Amino acid sequence: MIASVRSRFAALLGAVALLAAVVLTGTATGTAAAATQTSSSAVREGGWSCSGAPVPAGYVITAYDRTGCDGRGSWYQQPAGDGLWTCSGSPIVTGYVITQYDRNGCSGIGAWYHQLARNGLWTCSGSPVVSGYVITQYDRNGCSGIGAWYHQLVSNGIWTCSGSPVVSGYVITQYDRNGCSGIGAWYHQLVSNGIWTCPGSPIPPGYRSTTYDATGCNGIGAWYTVRA
Repeated sequence: MIASVRSRFAALLGAVALLAAVVLTGTATGTAAAATQTSSSAVREGGWSCSGAPVPAGYVITAYDRTGCDGRGSWYQQPAGDGLWTCSGSPIVTGYVITQYDRNGCSGIGAWYHQLARNGLWTCSGSPVVSGYVITQYDRNGCSGIGAWYHQLVSNGIWTCSGSPVVSGYVITQYDRNGCSGIGAWYHQLVSNGIWTCPGSPIPPGYRSTTYDATGCNGIGAWYTVRA
């Protein structure tokens, strides 16, 4: 289900990734001035590097100059920070999510807005889901038309969209095929002895599934889960 929802974004992301890969190897052609992206926070220490140079751990790429490095192209690298626009192809540092997309940013190759993950953020399709968070709403028109997902910290008794991660210690106990703007929704609960779980639900260590009910979980079947 989630694959069909994100197919439009996958095609866009593939094209952007291909362009970024061409530029990073220094084979891009054409002319454009470098556009330095700005941050809402203080200026951070950074520097320019030639296309193909590795990006240090914890750093992101925030500007591109296709005329730099004797025409091979150069990239501005700086430490990740909350509220930075980064170029397509830049790494996403652990703990961050993508919340906006500008297809004309970063000298025309596209730019993504990075923010530290927090409860109640809309994130773009393709953004990582930080550990401990789930996806609870979907807006197909969000994030400049590529789709957006609402991130929340997991809690007992929360409905999540199809494709959302299941946090360790939780199980899926109900299914609503019309939920989450039509892509389907799943009800998350903390595992407990004697709980019915839907097909595909993880079974945490120390528990096992026993009896099966074909009518459970709104008709897709359910398993009775007990302590091992």
